[in-house]
Amino acid sequence: MPYYRVVGQLPRKRHTQFRRPDGGLYTEELMGMAGFAGESALLYHEHPPTAIVDSQPHPGVGTARTPNLPLKPRHLITHDLDHAGLDPITGRQRLLANDDVTVSYVAADTPSPLYRNAVGDECLYLEAGAARFESVFGALDLHAGDYLVVPTSTTYRLIPSGPGPLRTFVIEVTGHLGPARRYLTARGQLNESAPYCERDLRGPTEPLLTNGEDVEVLVRHRQGWTTLTYARHPFDVVGWDGCLYPYALNIADFEPLTGRVHQPPPVHQVFEGPNVVVCNFVPRKVDYHPLAVPVPYHHANVDSDEVMFYCGGNYEARRGSGVRQGSISLHPAGLTHGPQPGAAERSLGVEYFDELAVMVDTFRPLDLCEAGQACEDPDYPWSWSARRPG
Repeated sequence: MPYYRVVGQLPRKRHTQFRRPDGGLYTEELMGMAGFAGESALLYHEHPPTAIVDSQPHPGVGTARTPNLPLKPRHLITHDLDHAGLDPITGRQRLLANDDVTVSYVAADTPSPLYRNAVGDECLYLEAGAARFESVFGALDLHAGDYLVVPTSTTYRLIPSGPGPLRTFVIEVTGHLGPARRYLTARGQLNESAPYCERDLRGPTEPLLTNGEDVEVLVRHRQGWTTLTYARHPFDVVGWDGCLYPYALNIADFEPLTGRVHQPPPVHQVFEGPNVVVCNFVPRKVDYHPLAVPVPYHHANVDSDEVMFYCGGNYEARRGSGVRQGSISLHPAGLTHGPQPGAAERSLGVEYFDELAVMVDTFRPLDLCEAGQACEDPDYPWSWSARRPG
């Protein structure tokens, strides 16, 4: 993260003696990116975080992938995947994936196990419901419209807390995710041109101390999945400081940039990671040139596949296509895409769009996963011509 936070108890100087009330030393743990050269956090544990008592293989969550052949735009209806008894982590339904990113969806109603993703950062977007996020850094209460960014190797769990299911759109990257570099100053502050600032970000504010022995943690790592059993509960951190920690940003705090004519998608960017960017389209005033056409112009994804998760309002450009709340569209490189027939004419003179969508652009092609194929709308590819093949 681009700014420094302090939570809980710390010694005045790092890497010096810091003693528990019984006189023993607290145990330091440095979590850091890029070896010791990137952002980091220094955590102080009551017990050594290295003390495991068992390690067992775990079957994990499968991600069988099929190339997008023949090449077609796709429409996935995620609400068709709703099932009772799923948790927010092992219940994730993999939809689309490549070697850089996996896109999933889950409607969860049970607490997750303790979990650690040691492959890359995660970005969760809450379409509906509420949850409590608990981690070694502390806790956060999450609500609909929240993004949650979880750094690699953070031990955490999610507990649904709303009256209905916790509907979550999940972006897992292979590497690290953060604000777009053009939003940051040379020293890491969000600059005046950024659509959100540090005041909009919520991080844990106090330690979450939890007792327990022989505690299992499910770990996804570079060679598979493992269940580790720790001698003591990993939530034993009395304090931490640094620039690496989980945080939430509500989509309502994203300030849209508008212009006299239609603005390109990069103005809607929120985060970036290796070969992937995350954008969102929020309710906003639209183009104010007297001859403006407010809906997007047709465009070809020369270098990327485009994924759109439709999560609120009325997405005008897709009217008549079957797209609805909870839909995901995939418009892959190699195809031109744009608004549905009639959308451009209908938009003339419109001053405001009440739409909400999260977009993921990837710079390598996305494959289809089993859950994605299971909830696909077969009519969507032909919705611009209203003619099915054959």
